[in-house]
Amino acid sequence: MAMELEAGDYGAFMEKFELLPPQSEQQLPLHGLTFAIKDIFDISGRVTGFGNPDWARTHAPAAATSPVVLATLAAGATSVGKTVMDEMAYSINGENAHYGTPTNPCAPDRVPGGSSSGSAVAVAAKLVDFALGTDTGGSVRVPAAYCGIFGLRPSHGLVSTENVTPMSQMFDTVGWFARDLSTFSRVSNVLLPLPADNTTKQPLQFTIPKDCFEILGSLKDQTYQILNASVTKRFGSEAVDNRNLGEFVSNNVPTIGKFISDFSESEAPSVPALSVISYVMRCLQRSEFKANHAEWVKTVKPNLGPGIRERVYEAIISADGPMEDFHALKTEFKSALSALVKDDGILAIPTVPGSPPKLRMEAGALENFRARAFSLLSIAGLSGFCQLSIPLGVRDGVPVSVSLVARHGADRFLLSVAQELYGTLKEETKKAWSSSQSSL
Repeated sequence: MAMELEAGDYGAFMEKFELLPPQSEQQLPLHGLTFAIKDIFDISGRVTGFGNPDWARTHAPAAATSPVVLATLAAGATSVGKTVMDEMAYSINGENAHYGTPTNPCAPDRVPGGSSSGSAVAVAAKLVDFALGTDTGGSVRVPAAYCGIFGLRPSHGLVSTENVTPMSQMFDTVGWFARDLSTFSRVSNVLLPLPADNTTKQPLQFTIPKDCFEILGSLKDQTYQILNASVTKRFGSEAVDNRNLGEFVSNNVPTIGKFISDFSESEAPSVPALSVISYVMRCLQRSEFKANHAEWVKTVKPNLGPGIRERVYEAIISADGPMEDFHALKTEFKSALSALVKDDGILAIPTVPGSPPKLRMEAGALENFRARAFSLLSIAGLSGFCQLSIPLGVRDGVPVSVSLVARHGADRFLLSVAQELYGTLKEETKKAWSSSQSSL
């Protein structure tokens, strides 16, 4: 059933329609909840637009519906429509030159984050209870952070990406957003596969690396202090490990030595080892994007918006680089990170390197921000680990978040730790921010 778009939709929706859950006499786990779907998921009989009018024009309606959408409907939720996304999923900004930029309800003068922009905005604006998105380079975690909501990038390969337009299969994941942890957990319980056993472990170690927080350029939001205080209060000071992640990666990823000299310490604020991790992930992603979409781009010559156009054409004309080294580094990095967090550890990092960029930010400043963002986002991206972005609140008019990362396959452990820690995080945030206000 199609519905007219409404003026109060914050520009989040491409089109509105209802997909109803099955009639059931049982109380289904997502009964009464509404959700939105990023325009990258196939819905039978509807064209998947992939964020671009030329893509929509040159593709037939989908023959089948994404299993994730079907599972969500089967659990009792009602879809109310498809949301705006960045073209070809190739941005973390959330600005779409064709369909408009969804308005960030948390900070209207700033970008909403992409590529799952409309899905995050629909949740943050309370238009739906939760929404589906995808995360390749950061496309759930970034808009979650910018819009002040929860967003999960699951372990790579854990949740089906069937009937989802691929960006780069080596990194593509299906994720979701919600405003509160209770709703988020209900959705996660439906979409995450059941673990081999239901026993929940206590986290024995929290690595909170100071060098990752220095990428923020300023510690005035106090997230580093808030995390340390919260973990100490909830799990004890012996659980906290503040070692620098860059140094650990440099010492435990042998192939990084082939690239590290190209990423000097002078790129302040940066962590050279993480800049290499980011570079390798983006090269691998670009290679797969080219394999997936170069023929379509060359044939159709689509009208692409600024920023996206340059990125897409750079991807399809660029040489792949030393792929054997890239793949070796990826394997080594996953192994090293697994040794760091083990089965019962958590890595806590900033989701993004500071406040969401302002709308129409100057290109050079935006590129600097993107580079720093990817040095954080590629930690879970290249390793395939799961990452949850957690909102702490709004400070000085902008949302502030942190992220928890756990080993591949430990998604339910990650959510259980978040549930246990979240109340303390909120308490410590309130204490830190009220204390700093009173000292001004």
